[in-house]
Amino acid sequence: MSRIVITCWGSYGDVYPYLGLAKTLKDRGHQALVAAPEYYRRTIAQEQIEFAPVGLDIDPTDRDVMARVMHPVKGTEAVVRDLVLPALHQTYDQLRHVAAGADLLVSHPLTLAAPLVAETQGLPWVSTVLAPLGFFSVTDLPVLPPMPGLVHLRRLGPWFGRIVVGLARRATRAWMEPVHRLRAELGLPRGGHPLFEGQFSPAMTLALFSHVLAEPQADWPPHVRVTGFVFYNGPGALDPALEAFLDAGPPPVVFTLGTSAVGAAGRFYHESVDAVSRLGVRAVLLTGGFAENRPAGTLPADVLLIDRAPHQLLFPRASAVVHQGGIGTTAQALRSGHPMLIVPHSHDQPDNAFRVTNLGVARTLFPGTYKAARVARELKRLVDGGGYQKRSEALAAAVNREGGADAASDAIEALLRAAPTRGRH
Repeated sequence: MSRIVITCWGSYGDVYPYLGLAKTLKDRGHQALVAAPEYYRRTIAQEQIEFAPVGLDIDPTDRDVMARVMHPVKGTEAVVRDLVLPALHQTYDQLRHVAAGADLLVSHPLTLAAPLVAETQGLPWVSTVLAPLGFFSVTDLPVLPPMPGLVHLRRLGPWFGRIVVGLARRATRAWMEPVHRLRAELGLPRGGHPLFEGQFSPAMTLALFSHVLAEPQADWPPHVRVTGFVFYNGPGALDPALEAFLDAGPPPVVFTLGTSAVGAAGRFYHESVDAVSRLGVRAVLLTGGFAENRPAGTLPADVLLIDRAPHQLLFPRASAVVHQGGIGTTAQALRSGHPMLIVPHSHDQPDNAFRVTNLGVARTLFPGTYKAARVARELKRLVDGGGYQKRSEALAAAVNREGGADAASDAIEALLRAAPTRGRH
């Protein structure tokens, strides 16, 4: 048995893959601990997984915070400079204590203290990437939220990719000074850019996404394993009112903005109700419990508003899924086998939207163009004719065959067998 500390930070979409990985490792006989913000203690504890509070606590229901982090231009800067880096010393101290005596540390792209803990403690370390954007490949150029239109120039080749990625490196270089200062205090060399090459372990990086989204590129770091999505299927069940609604008629269109963008929804839900009324189709809208997301007036009888529902149970019963394009929601939608309309806000969402749209299973509308008439036309295109549905079913079969949690666990166990045991249990 090995003691494995898995640290993560962010929204539910950032935490659930690591909880799914911890459950699989525990089932294989390992002692897995998830180190995450205090907000997730109950979610993790209900799975009887050991938990330790690490990093700045967050509240996904704080609308002001969500509006800042979902800004298409300044959202990533708000996450890194306003939330992650001010807690860097605290996170390092907490994680160093939690990881004492561990056999392995698994890091999340935003747990910037994890590489420092691994280096100072001589601890074997595995880095992870949740979405292809995290590799910033010049040969598979990602969509950058401040400049989404640049992706159409990727046909110019790697030289253009190097320009774009270079601009991203320079734009974020000053953000990283707190990391470099802490490294100096700890007697560590300056190291690479913490959001680029500095986030990757020399031992192994697990790409916790499907092969259908991206394949390894020549400029990815060494020792990358693409595992497939790692899902967490919690103990939740569908609300009885939702179950009754689903049973009462044809599959509805499901609208959701995940657990982050839902706090910065704007008129998404109002335009969505208008769109399905124009189409005459049934709909389920997951509003996140925010009163501001509930359209005024009497809703049509074939429209149901609820706070939230387990995506893994609801999406398979939809006709189409309209969502923000976060990697967790995208994974569940791909897994369900139904077409998507994606409304990307920030971070990895525009890049994820670009990739699944190119796969022929989705359409994309940015928030500024999300108007009822346009939404209705896009949904009609998705659900009529069957082409999108057939391609969605084929991709779902590929995604479900991958077995991401087992593939990631296999890779971790192989690394542990190759490294000397150092834990003290």
